[in-house]
Amino acid sequence: MKKLYLLILLLINYTVSSQVTTSPGTPTVNDEIIITLNTTGTELENYTGDIYAHTGVTVDGTQWQNVIGSWGNNSTQPKFTKTASNTYTLTITTNVYAYYGVTNTKEITEINLVARSGDGSKQTKPDIHIKIFSADLNIQITSPVNTVFDANATITITAEATTTANLELQVNNVAIQTTTNTKTITKEYTFTTTGQHTIKAIATSGTTQKETLINIYIKTPTTSETKPVASNGVTINADKSATFILLAPQKSDVFLIGEFNNWSLQQDYQMKKDGDYFWITVNGLDETKEYAYQYFIDYDKKVADPYAEKVLDEANDQYISPSNYPNLKEFPSGASGIVSTFTITKTPYTWQTTSFSKPAKDNLVIYELLVRDFSENDSYQAVIDKLDYLEGLGINALELMPVNEFEGNDSWGYNVSQFFALDKAYGTQNKFKELIDKCHQRGIAVIVDVVFNHSYSQCPLLQMYDYNAANGTTSNNPFYNDDHNFQNGALRFGFDFNHESAYTQQYFKNVMSYWINEYKIDGFRFDFTKGFTNTYYPTSGDQWGNAYNQDRINRLTDYANYVWTNHGNDFYIILEHLADNSEEKALASAGMMLWGKMTHNYNQNTMGYSSDADIAWGYYKTRDFTAPHLVTYMESHDEERLMYKNLQYGNANGSYSVKNLNTALSREELAGVFFFTIPGPKMIWQFGELGYDMSIDQNGRTGRKPVKWDYYTIAERKKIYDIWATLIALKKKHEVFSTTDVTLDVSGLAKRVTLNHASNNVVVLGNFDVVAKTINPNFSTTGTWYEFFTNSSITVTTPTEGITLQPGEYRLYSTTPLENPLSTDDNVSVSDTISLYPVPGNTTFYINTEVQKVLMYDVSGKLIKEFKGTFSKNKAYDISKITPGMYFVQITTQGNQKLFKRLLIE
Repeated sequence: MKKLYLLILLLINYTVSSQVTTSPGTPTVNDEIIITLNTTGTELENYTGDIYAHTGVTVDGTQWQNVIGSWGNNSTQPKFTKTASNTYTLTITTNVYAYYGVTNTKEITEINLVARSGDGSKQTKPDIHIKIFSADLNIQITSPVNTVFDANATITITAEATTTANLELQVNNVAIQTTTNTKTITKEYTFTTTGQHTIKAIATSGTTQKETLINIYIKTPTTSETKPVASNGVTINADKSATFILLAPQKSDVFLIGEFNNWSLQQDYQMKKDGDYFWITVNGLDETKEYAYQYFIDYDKKVADPYAEKVLDEANDQYISPSNYPNLKEFPSGASGIVSTFTITKTPYTWQTTSFSKPAKDNLVIYELLVRDFSENDSYQAVIDKLDYLEGLGINALELMPVNEFEGNDSWGYNVSQFFALDKAYGTQNKFKELIDKCHQRGIAVIVDVVFNHSYSQCPLLQMYDYNAANGTTSNNPFYNDDHNFQNGALRFGFDFNHESAYTQQYFKNVMSYWINEYKIDGFRFDFTKGFTNTYYPTSGDQWGNAYNQDRINRLTDYANYVWTNHGNDFYIILEHLADNSEEKALASAGMMLWGKMTHNYNQNTMGYSSDADIAWGYYKTRDFTAPHLVTYMESHDEERLMYKNLQYGNANGSYSVKNLNTALSREELAGVFFFTIPGPKMIWQFGELGYDMSIDQNGRTGRKPVKWDYYTIAERKKIYDIWATLIALKKKHEVFSTTDVTLDVSGLAKRVTLNHASNNVVVLGNFDVVAKTINPNFSTTGTWYEFFTNSSITVTTPTEGITLQPGEYRLYSTTPLENPLSTDDNVSVSDTISLYPVPGNTTFYINTEVQKVLMYDVSGKLIKEFKGTFSKNKAYDISKITPGMYFVQITTQGNQKLFKRLLIE
């Protein structure tokens, strides 16, 4: 068989050139083909290892059929042969049908290909598609490869046919050259007029005729004219026209291309220039049609609108669930890559909550959530369906990991590509608004995680300029730094935004205003704010960028002040900063809130180890903050799960082992008792309230994790939810838990927190050790103190007299009985309607209602005693043979209501 040599040209913006160079130019399904890959300008540039092909074909119009080998399995995938620096070849042996195992009765029109490094870390993006012809008569224009020229340029036009035929070349439907009985035709031609021109090639053999055409454009000078008063992006005018404005510093020529002009360069769609801005107003559009469009910049780069509210992704939209995004517009024929969309008249959302009062900053209880791993179907609707669950837990703020349009559909979201657009994988704009609306109806604020430190290669702000994907550098881009300021590889993320640039500052201020105005969100969590500086951090010295940096403080303060000035002082600005405390203190004093990472210290306690067990750093006054602006957390999306480490590495003493599941779960309750009672805002990571024990590294760090809603039906796990819900309710209800008169004795495993307030005094005791401990309660007064969880009281005559707690045991004492705000809720662990008495007990206890089952557990979660049957109200339950200590009693009523009570046996 003959061999055809096909060259794939990959542009710097990762898209295959619109013209593919071949020799000869028309490879057919019956040919053996050698594909030559030039990796220059791609992720694979200068890669020295093996490169493998993930490849299939388009069969009968369906892409990626008959794929060879398994994704990521190098032993089953074809391997490229390196022929020169950044040059590799792959041979499609015998013919396309045989190579891909397709019967020759099928129609093959493309080879689909992704080139991937042997270690799996790099690959070409997006998919490469190589046009393949049938074995009968076909023709293709092989020159010119470019489609834009200066006026009066002489161009060589060449076309090639698959079989011998009579050939003709036409320019604007006028013949310029004819040949007979040949496979190749060529002609030089000079274009003297500007604008769009059509080149057509026709092949005729007997009664069969085939033709192909391309459009070329002869450059037209850009007109300068003052832009109208309108926002960047698309503005719909009163007369239903659309004005497009693009900020593109350093650029000379920009065209609007899209479905309204068949994706072609046309003089009527050449944008006018006003300084750094380009603009055009388009009339005569269908009010109900969703239009797709792009900007074609300097006759070189096609990009989506960086201000677009919605984009379409040729490679990934096909995998979005129709149930999440019904009637998603199909990717338009004639376009490629990422395209923007707009509609003259959109379907409005009618807000049900038009006035929402945000919870006070110092009393926030935030629930951090990744939509993808919160439900099986990755949807905003699934979050809406669980709002009763979240409301029952008592949280008053929902923090969503990034929901801006990110690369692909399966991600943590920190690879943002479009900063105005909502990612479609989770649902529509109106469904997202419904989620926020329904949160507000429940008194829950919504905080969105935003990534302003960096972007990856699909961001149009990057694609408008030159960049190097292999090392993450740019070239004279007014929005980005030319290189990362952090040389520490652990802190180099994609391409680094230059926050000292006025262009970047204005862009992200526009982004923030858009999300606040359009979606009525209540706060931002800024990702990796240590990166908002142009200070250079080499790998020696302060490689983590922790030291005090006034420029960084100024930049973040400017962003925060912009939001507060334009959108209200109650808007939450939360920073993932994790820098030196002196800098965090300055930011907190300016009104911003700081992520307070306490994962390691709390986990040392839950595992039962005394080293690094001090949790005082989770209190804002310990850090010398003047206001409670420290958002303390035990877990976040970025940290290992406490329960996983409890089970893997927990301490033990005899029969008491933290590695025991129920024991480990009970210690999460204990951690919550201190976590929620120490004053200040708090954050919970999703499912922490159920003792989620899947490692962060399961299926890869950012990979999907099992969705474990079944945990809620397991009594020992739901106990954590119930106890935490009670603690959250107490925190929000009683002023003592917001007091500034706080004493912490929390450095060892036996801990005490003292809270004094005019309304009440509280002492919290807990034993994180694996042996019994006697703790000095240091009560502030003598007299009666009330223990909340056991609904009991003690008479204090000696305030320093020790109280002995078993491993994992805890107490919450107050001078005035604490009203439990959840006492009428059937789902809480302590209820005033059903009582267990007396507390403390001795040899017998009673329940003031009919029950059908009573189970007793020790503090480790081990079942100690079981009472089954139909028991009358106030029946005596014998506990004379049970060792004194703290126990949990699970009561199942005749109405099948299940609840927990605590029982102290003396």
